[in-house]
Amino acid sequence: MRAVMAGLALAVAAATAVSADISTRDANRIKEAAAVLNEIHSVPDKDIPKTIWDRAQCVLVVPGLKKAAFVFGGEYGAGLMSCRHDGAWSAPIFMQVGKGSWGLQIGAQSIDLVMLVMNKTGMEKMLRNKTSLGAEASIAGGPVGRDARAATDAQMKAEILSYSRTQGLFAGLNLSGGVVKPDSDTNTDLYGSTPASDVVMSGKVAPPAVTEPFMAALKR
Repeated sequence: MRAVMAGLALAVAAATAVSADISTRDANRIKEAAAVLNEIHSVPDKDIPKTIWDRAQCVLVVPGLKKAAFVFGGEYGAGLMSCRHDGAWSAPIFMQVGKGSWGLQIGAQSIDLVMLVMNKTGMEKMLRNKTSLGAEASIAGGPVGRDARAATDAQMKAEILSYSRTQGLFAGLNLSGGVVKPDSDTNTDLYGSTPASDVVMSGKVAPPAVTEPFMAALKR
């Protein structure tokens, strides 16, 4: 009996350790995503134009996407996405971004990605089980700097505008060939049975306290 109880205690301890590890990883991811936005916004001449930012329906930030994610099939980088509802940013959900043909062209070991979803149709596509960028959702590298008037016709019509930051350089990058999808497991950890689409589209879900750094960074 004692052996059984000891075994159960070890199993509980192991499960607790795994849960704590996942929680710490996700909390760090939230802080890293917030840091990416804060650092980009701190340099207005190299920032996303404010007129573009103000038009965006959703913002997705994937910090520290590793080069390995583009080499081995089935690997994804994780980030956070929040959408506007009646002018206010929604509670964020976790999203995953998979490899594309652009991955190996960057030549860096790690990059930060920022995507702006520019209309409701693009938002709905991002919330599907999996969406191919460029094929199912139109995407273009976004303009950088104070003035958005330099944006091309393709950029202005795209459902998603995308950017990368590599070794301190922030620039528009066309992410065609990649895929995005909600991170179901982590979203369940944050919101229980509430669907990710309801979190970002209803405006009725309160952001968990752990997401506060990201919510603050969205308030440009």
